[in-house]
Formats: sequence, structure tokens, C-alpha cells
Amino acid sequence: MGKKRIVKKSGGSVNKGLRSRALSKAPKRKLLVAKLYVHATYNNTKVLLADPEGNALSWSSSGGLGFAGAKKGTPFAAAKVGELIADKALMMGVKSASAVIKGVGAGRESALRAFAAKGIEITSIEDRTPIPFNGPKQRRPRRV
Repeated sequence: MGKKRIVKKSGGSVNKGLRSRALSKAPKRKLLVAKLYVHATYNNTKVLLADPEGNALSWSSSGGLGFAGAKKGTPFAAAKVGELIADKALMMGVKSASAVIKGVGAGRESALRAFAAKGIEITSIEDRTPIPFNGPKQRRPRRV
């Protein structure tokens, strides 16, 4: 018998320290138009804010906000990431953004909705999810 460990389970909310640390740095650049890249996998959601040329300005992921395990791939976690990036974008003075979405995860739509709910206009949405046009290698013919 060893010592008993007490494991506290969080209620699935964002770690307050990680969120405040992400917003603590003052942005160096000011711009009106930006590009938003959302990469949604089954296990995580990453959101990147870039200038119109594609140079990264700030990014975040649901794992970086303190979500762990299966909770990282949920729409709730993706929405929190979208809100955080929208706050950063508002600090930079962004008024409108075009979105590029990649991946098939659950956070595809919710990250974008949370970003737009902060008052930033979404001008266009582009889906760049890779689609295999030839598929995997076929099975070999059966020898009888």
C-alpha cells in the first residue's frame, strides 16, 4: 500500500494562467486585414493569425490552453482558441480576415465562429483539406 494520490479533475475550462500569459505580450504590428489559418485534426485544433502575405503574427492551440487528452479535439476547446486569437487580433487592430480551413476535426467550424463572434468580419472562407485522388494501394489479387 502506498500513499494515496488525490487527482483533481478540471471542469474542462481553460487554464486561466495560460490564457493570461498568451494575451500578456503587446503586439508589435498594427494591421487592418489578416489571414486566419485553422488546422483541425481529430486530436487538436491549431489557429494561426497571419498578415495578408502569410507571415505568422500569433498562434495558439487547444493543447496550449491547458486542454489535455481527448478534450483537445472538442469544439469547445476550439472555440476557446478562436476567442483567444480574436482577442490578439483586436489588440493589433484587425477589422477583417479571410479564413483558410484545413482538416476534418470537430473544431473546424467552432473556432471560426468564435473568432467571428468577437466582431471581426470574415471576408472569405477557403477549405484546403487535402483529398486523396487515387487513394491507398489496392489489395493484391488473390491466388487460388
